[in-house]
Amino acid sequence: MSDIIQLLPDHVANQIAAGEVVQRPASVVKELLENAIDANATDIKLLIKEAGKLLIQVIDNGKGMSQTDARLSFERHATSKIKKAEDLFNLHTKGFRGEALASIAAIAHVELKTKQENTDLGTSIKIEGSSLVSQETIATTTGTSIAVKNLFYNIPARRNFLKSNTIETRHIVNEFQRVALAHPTISFSFYHNESEIYNLVSSNLRQRIVAILGKKTNEKLVPINEVTDVVEINGFVTKPEFAKKKRGEQFFFVNNRFIKNAYLNHAVTSAFEKLLSGGYYPTYFLFLTVPTKSIDINIHPTKTEIKFDDEKTLYAILRSTIKHSLGQYNVAPVLDFERSASFDTPYEFKNKKSSTPKVQVDPNFNPFKSEEKSTLKYPYKKENTSKWESLYTGINVDNIEVESETINSALFSETSSNSKTYQIHNKYIVSSIKSGIVYINQNLAHQRILYEEFLENITVKEAMSQQLLFPLEISFNKSDIELIKNIKEDLENIGFLFDRILDDTIIIKGIPVTIVESQITIIIEQLLEDIKNDVPETSFSQLDIMSKSLAKTLAIKTGNKLDLREQEELVNKLFSCKQPDLSPFGKTTFVTINIDEIDRKFNN
Repeated sequence: MSDIIQLLPDHVANQIAAGEVVQRPASVVKELLENAIDANATDIKLLIKEAGKLLIQVIDNGKGMSQTDARLSFERHATSKIKKAEDLFNLHTKGFRGEALASIAAIAHVELKTKQENTDLGTSIKIEGSSLVSQETIATTTGTSIAVKNLFYNIPARRNFLKSNTIETRHIVNEFQRVALAHPTISFSFYHNESEIYNLVSSNLRQRIVAILGKKTNEKLVPINEVTDVVEINGFVTKPEFAKKKRGEQFFFVNNRFIKNAYLNHAVTSAFEKLLSGGYYPTYFLFLTVPTKSIDINIHPTKTEIKFDDEKTLYAILRSTIKHSLGQYNVAPVLDFERSASFDTPYEFKNKKSSTPKVQVDPNFNPFKSEEKSTLKYPYKKENTSKWESLYTGINVDNIEVESETINSALFSETSSNSKTYQIHNKYIVSSIKSGIVYINQNLAHQRILYEEFLENITVKEAMSQQLLFPLEISFNKSDIELIKNIKEDLENIGFLFDRILDDTIIIKGIPVTIVESQITIIIEQLLEDIKNDVPETSFSQLDIMSKSLAKTLAIKTGNKLDLREQEELVNKLFSCKQPDLSPFGKTTFVTINIDEIDRKFNN
C-alpha cells in the first residue's frame, strides 16, 4: 500500500493557519495594532475602507525594522518576542506566536514600509498570497506602515462568509476600543472611508474612557483600587443607576491584555447584588495585574481567554473590592459605626440645667358650648347672615338651566358578570369564541400589534409626534452616533424629531405618541443593539429589524394588570392584524381549545 501522508506546501499551511488567526477584518486590525504597541509606538493611526474588506492600514512611529527583519517577519514562526519555551510563561508583549503576518500575507495583498531611527533609508516589501512581489530600499519616516488590501481575495468562500459592512465595522471598532483602553498613554486615531471616527490623545485611563464613550460617562464612574500579594486591581465601574440592558461595555484586562472570563464577570455582577434591576448589567473597565508566571495565555488562538492559577482567590478579592468601592463612594448602603460629631452636645450647653416647658391652658374653654356663648376671642368678625335671601333679589331662577349627569350603568361595566374577556395571572387573556375558548399571550400579542403599526408608519403613512416641553439630551459613543445618523430618517418616520446630532450627544425634541419620555433612552439603546447584532444588506430588512426592536421594547409585559377595556382593545387589535397568530419573532400569540377537547377532559 502506498504512503498517503505528505507535508503540506507552505502556502497551504499558511492559509490553514490564517483560518485560526484571521477570522474577519477585525482580527487583522487586532494583530497589526498589537504589533505597533510591541514596537514601542506612541502614536498609532488606523485606516480602513469598506469595513476592512478593501483596505486595513496601520501606521506607527515605533522603532521600525531592519531590511532583514522586515523580510523575516512574514515567515512562519518568526518572532522577536520569545526564544525558548519557558518564555511563554513570562510574556510582557502582545504578539508572540510568529504566525500573524505570515497568515495575513497568505490571504491578502500586503505592502510593508518600515525604517529604523538610526538609518537614513527604509525598506518596502510587497507580498501577494505568500509570494514575494518586490523588495526595495525607499525613503520613508521612522516607524512602520503596513497596508492589507483585498482580504480573502484568493479564498472567495471565506469572503462570502463575511457579514455586512455595518457588522464588520462594529467588530473593528470593538477591537480598536479594547486596544485603546488598554494603553491610554498612546495616541490613537481611527479613520473609516476617510471619515474620522476617533482621535484619542495621550491621557490617563479616566480621560480615555470618557473620550471613547462620551463626556457624560465621567459622572457615572466609580474608581476601583486594590493592591494585594495576589493581584493588583485598578479601573472603574459605573454607578448602578447607569446600568444597561446589554453587556457590550464590559472590559476585563489582565496585564494590559483584553480577556473574556465568565467566572470573573460573575464576581462583578454579584458585587452589584440587589443594586440592579432584573435584566440590567453593570458597565466596568477593570485592569488586573498578576505575576506572568501565574497565568497561561496560550490556550486560545485569539488569546482572549486566560487560565489562572487560583481563580477562586481572584473571584473573592475582585468581588469584595468592588463592594467596598461602591460603599466607600456612597453608592451602596453600608453600616456606619462611627460617631457623628453632629450628635455631640455643644460646649455652651454642657453644664446648663434643663428647664421644664410651660403649658398654658384656658380653664374656661368648653368645646361643647354653643359658638355664641364661647368665651374664646376670634381674630375676625362674624358676618350677619340672617337676611341671606336678599342677596338673590331680582334673579329669575326659572330661566337658569342646570346641567345634570345621567348615571349610566355602562360606567360599572367592569364589574359586570357578562364580561367577554378575563385576565389570568396577569399574563394571558381568555375569551370565549363559538368553537370554544381562546388563550392570548398579552406580551406576544401586543408585540404583533405594535410591529405592524411601526412598520406601517415607517413605510406607508406619516407617524404622529408629540413635542417635548424640554429637549432631551442623550449621550452615546461615536460609533453609536454614526449608526444613529444612518437610521435618522427612519426614526423620524416613526415619530422621533431631532434637534441636533453632535459628536457624542443627540438632542431629541419630539417623540412618537405611543412612547413615554422616560422610555426613550432604553428604547434607543436596545434598538442600536439589535441593529448592530443583525444588520442585513437591504434597507427594508433594516426597517423590519427596527420595527421588531421597538415592538419588543414597548409591548405590554407579563405581570401587567389590564382592565376590561384594555383587554378587549388588545383582542380586537390582534385579530385585525394581517398575521395575528404569530409574534414578530415567530412565536405563537394565541391557542384555542374547542368544546370537544373540554368535554373529553370531563368524560375521562
